[in-house]
Amino acid sequence: MRASLKLAALAIAATVSTAAPAADPEWMKSVGEALGKSGASMPGGVYRVGLTRTDLKVTLDGVEIKPALALGSWLAFKKMGNQGSVMGDLVLLTSEVTPVMTRLEQSGIEITALHNHLLRNEPFTMYMHVLGHGDPVKLATALHAALAETKTPLDGGAPSPAPASASIDLDTASIDKALGHKGKVSGGVYQVSIPRAEHIRDGGMDVPEAMGSAIGINFQPTDGGKAAITGDFVLIAKEVNPVVKALREHGIEITALHNHMLNDQPRLFFMHFWANDDLGKLTAGLKAALDKMNLAKQSGGSPAVRATQKLSEDEAILPMAVAVDFAVTQVVDGNWGLHAALKKRVFTG
Repeated sequence: MRASLKLAALAIAATVSTAAPAADPEWMKSVGEALGKSGASMPGGVYRVGLTRTDLKVTLDGVEIKPALALGSWLAFKKMGNQGSVMGDLVLLTSEVTPVMTRLEQSGIEITALHNHLLRNEPFTMYMHVLGHGDPVKLATALHAALAETKTPLDGGAPSPAPASASIDLDTASIDKALGHKGKVSGGVYQVSIPRAEHIRDGGMDVPEAMGSAIGINFQPTDGGKAAITGDFVLIAKEVNPVVKALREHGIEITALHNHMLNDQPRLFFMHFWANDDLGKLTAGLKAALDKMNLAKQSGGSPAVRATQKLSEDEAILPMAVAVDFAVTQVVDGNWGLHAALKKRVFTG
């Protein structure tokens, strides 16, 4: 029975996936062309472009920082009707800050934060958070002009392909288990993204994970079975000091605490951290910090149903997959709205 449910769910998933649009909306392609770098379509109708500072050779406490660990500029665009918005984080050398800010001011793009994320790194890097409203292509054009004041690589092509091997010299299974979320390998770094439970907005605009509302934790393997970690915890006010305490008790250094947005609801604080230590010690500290936060619950079926029926998480979800009818009920700006109807006979027999 369980095998047949799984096959039925896979068939439905295949049907749904083939019905979805095969290509990004035209506006996303135009944004990539104007910016000089292509990105990827993300959940929530977001077009996110990674602009990793591969041109920089940065070291911290003797560790050569891989660009994917802490040098990843990004811009996330979202279109709403004929207008849109962009949010992002630009990694800059100190000599680049003023020229970039000048360009952005001239184009009407707002600076929402300017600060460090790391300490003691050489060369020292600053992080400039930006917000813009208007035509997405015009915003991308203005950002291209600002990025031209830096040596940020802009190749004009598609996003960098994933490496042929996703292997990394880390016990990623133990990381996943400790943090309760599965990560991915990118540029020699293991990256874990964790959403908060709240519906996050900025100035009345939804801020999905791809636009910077998710917790990010990055691991880079170092010598002797250790790992260097950095990232940012997204916190509300009452969580800040309990998280500080949890991290410091496990030898994890707090390197910055600040805002990224100006009109966010709820008010958010972003805490950056650094350590290079035993992986088990680090994951214990990170888990202790995560336990102080209001995180989104992962879907896994009813715990009571799973226990009484002896089902795994996947098996607990599968019956719903075969009990509902899917249909496309809305198409807006190239995004397809998919709804599911649960038939009365499921309850009546």
